Amino acid sequence: MKTIATGLAALLLSTAASFAAEAWKEADVGGTKIYTDAKGMTLYTYDKDSKGESNCYDKCAANWPPLKAAAGAKGDHEWSVVKRTDGTKMWAYDGKPVYTFIKDKKAGDMSGDGVGGVWHVVKAD
Repeated sequence: MKTIATGLAALLLSTAASFAAEAWKEADVGGTKIYTDAKGMTLYTYDKDSKGESNCYDKCAANWPPLKAAAGAKGDHEWSVVKRTDGTKMWAYDGKPVYTFIKDKKAGDMSGDGVGGVWHVVKAD
């Protein structure tokens, strides 16, 4: 019985890790290592967010869609899950919620970097 429980626990942990790994990935764009969503679209942080809290809603969220997290998603290392005021969940890198940009049309586009002086590409260390 203990072996079954251990196996089940390992399966659940690997499943949670796979949810996380499928949400974002690392990419090299012009010699810069960045994070993207699963489709290769650049991820951004917003200076007006606090650690663990999104301040991008309504029109902001229409232009800067949050990187949604599945209901049971769990973070790992620098990645965590943030609960939004509407009850949905999104991913955060180093505590800062992450978003894509509606004007990025193809994988590798980084047209949102520096917009309004408050949007920044999430760079991989």
